[in-house]
Amino acid sequence: MPRFATLLLDLDGTLVDAFTTIHRGYCHTLPQFDRTAPTMEAVRRAVGGGINQAMAHFLPPDKIAAAVAMHVAYSDSILLDEVTLFPGALELVRAQHAAGVTLAVFTNKRGEHARRICAHLGVTPYLRGIFGARDTAWLKPQPEFATHVLTTIGATPDSTLLLGDSPFDVEAAHNGGFLCWCVTTGTHDAAQLRAAGADAVFPDLIALQAALAQPQT
Repeated sequence: MPRFATLLLDLDGTLVDAFTTIHRGYCHTLPQFDRTAPTMEAVRRAVGGGINQAMAHFLPPDKIAAAVAMHVAYSDSILLDEVTLFPGALELVRAQHAAGVTLAVFTNKRGEHARRICAHLGVTPYLRGIFGARDTAWLKPQPEFATHVLTTIGATPDSTLLLGDSPFDVEAAHNGGFLCWCVTTGTHDAAQLRAAGADAVFPDLIALQAALAQPQT
């Protein structure tokens, strides 16, 4: 029997490396608001809680709506240019699906963008659903978002695990009543993730899948 009946998968930084595309979006947008194009590291530190919250790291409140609209429009045009799966991602998804685990993407990326990326990278056939920003009124870490996802896919918190890369993921999982295992391929290092309360931390999805495959004790 698999260790968990349900796996919820964060997208950017966990399953998918889209940071080049995300960074390009900010480099396109911020100079049009008289801001210097940010470094990749600055963008990595900002993302995770949804684009409005990320944009607030760079612009005052009265500029955020216009900047987000510009960023989203530009990102839509380059969305699939340089996006890739992290090593081990497809193998993990295939192995867990073959073991009878229910899988779903649970992301603060816009739902329509998440669905395009998953289809492009060949992940969609293994997923019960793809849930993102603007699909509901909620974002991670709001507990209502987690409850909606679990209800929709017919899962329960006690047998669910979230795979993520940020404190937002840890908080979302614990607010929803389930565990969170994190990888350090995204926005935070191991010390930061442990400090946030991650239930386990791995260097990548290859190591995480090895842990999932271990017999339960």
